[in-house]
Amino acid sequence: MKPRAQAISSNPDDVLRLAVRFLAHRDRTVAQVQLFLTSRGVSPLQAKHAIRRLSDLHYLDDAAYAQRHVEKRLASRPMGQERLKAELRAKGIDDRLAERVVANVFREMDEEAVAQRALKSAQRHGRKLTSMQVARLLHQRGFTETTIDHIIGHDEMKKEWAHEE
Repeated sequence: MKPRAQAISSNPDDVLRLAVRFLAHRDRTVAQVQLFLTSRGVSPLQAKHAIRRLSDLHYLDDAAYAQRHVEKRLASRPMGQERLKAELRAKGIDDRLAERVVANVFREMDEEAVAQRALKSAQRHGRKLTSMQVARLLHQRGFTETTIDHIIGHDEMKKEWAHEE
């Protein structure tokens, strides 16, 4: 088991420096910083003050974090709205903020097109998926039942047309 770090002093500057070092490694949410600071022996009130200061300095911004996270995830691994919202909530993003950010991103893109990209990446190297595998993959990636049904129906129609020709 990893030894626990010593509690730091109650000096607000020390608390702020600890938080900044934690943020230096990568982008974090307010909840992640709060958890980190309290796990290091910082009182909840001191952590709250440090978080407020970091937010004022624009080092912490959950809305901007959520936006960047969603855009990065969609670029690297296409997934549906439900999966993205679940990921944001797991990182400590408020439900309403997660809902708003994901809805805004998907206003600018078609969920079905994102689902098609997810399928295309899964079918690399000539791998063909059955309708059941397609449904399972899209469900795991957080796409809505409507989108899944539409894609499966669209694929079935393509197969029918190919057989008619």
